[in-house]
Order: sequence, then C-alpha cells, then structure tokens
Amino acid sequence: MAILHKAQITPSKLELLRAWLPAQPWYDGPAEPELTRVAAARFDDPDGEVGIETMLVRAGEGPALHVPLTYRAAPLEGGEAFLVGTTQHSVLGERWVYDATGDPVYLAETARVIREGDHQAIEEVEGVPREPDLKLAGSGVDETGPVEVQVNRIPTIAVDPADEGVLTGCWTGQETPVVLVHLLRAGAS
Repeated sequence: MAILHKAQITPSKLELLRAWLPAQPWYDGPAEPELTRVAAARFDDPDGEVGIETMLVRAGEGPALHVPLTYRAAPLEGGEAFLVGTTQHSVLGERWVYDATGDPVYLAETARVIREGDHQAIEEVEGVPREPDLKLAGSGVDETGPVEVQVNRIPTIAVDPADEGVLTGCWTGQETPVVLVHLLRAGAS
C-alpha cells in the first residue's frame, strides 16, 4: 500500500520536471514547457523506503510523456546522472527525486509487476483509500533470467493481446491500454 501525505512540496514535481525535461534526449517539446499532470499511480517498495511513482505529464498540447520517478530520503549512490532535483516535503523533509529508470528499486518492482501480472499499489491518504487516475497492469510473463526494463517515454503503442512482458496503462482520455514498459531479456535491447 502506498501511503501518501497531504503535504506542501517545494519545488513541486512539475516545477522540477519543467527544468529537467528539456535536457532529455527523448524530449521533443518547448525549451520552457508549461507542464500539466495527466495521470499518476504508485508501486510499493517492498522495504518501504523509496517512493515509486509512474507519472504522465503533457508539455503544452504535446503528447503524454511517461516520466517514472522515485523519491528518496538520501541520495542514491551512483545515481547522479538520474537526479531530477531535490525538494522539500513538509512531512518527510528533504527528498531526492530521480528519473526512476536509474533507480534499482523501480527497476526491480516494475519487473516484478510485469512478471506477476500485478497492478498499481493501493493508495491511501491519511487513512482514506484513494483511486489512482492511472490504471497499470503487468501482462505476466514466464521470464526468470536477467532482464532489462525499457521505458516507453511517449506511450502511444496499443497493446497487442499476444504481448508478453509489458506494463500497460490507461487513463481518462486514453481508455484503451497502451504500453508503458517492455521487459526484455538482458542484452536484447
């Protein structure tokens, strides 16, 4: 279960992403984007230490962009290249925000969700369950060896019923599931 807090976050996630996105090689939008949140959902860190969020944002009128993030109470060792920025959380204190593609906790949990055909975590805000606005589903796959998690940054690929090893998502305005992540055998990308 993802425990969320009613809190002030300074700078906000969108403010951090507004500064970070233009420097990403896969981003093809304005240099100073006006971002809106499209949808988001959480995964659980089995150890309860790292916040894991699958977020979709839009720059202006552009397509939805898939930006998975992790939130940590301390810097991720060796994660400097994936640091989006730091933020002050009014309940949890200083948080280090990472592009989750470089965070081993995100990679392991996403691979587990895909392998086991699992879904997003149940979200709870101050003891009250909250329905996420992004529905995630792992396809299930019989893959036990080393794998790579390949994130689809612009999720427009429709799901083929024969797809195995994928994480799909749907949200308001995108009711047909699209592929967010592919699970590949290590070295096959």
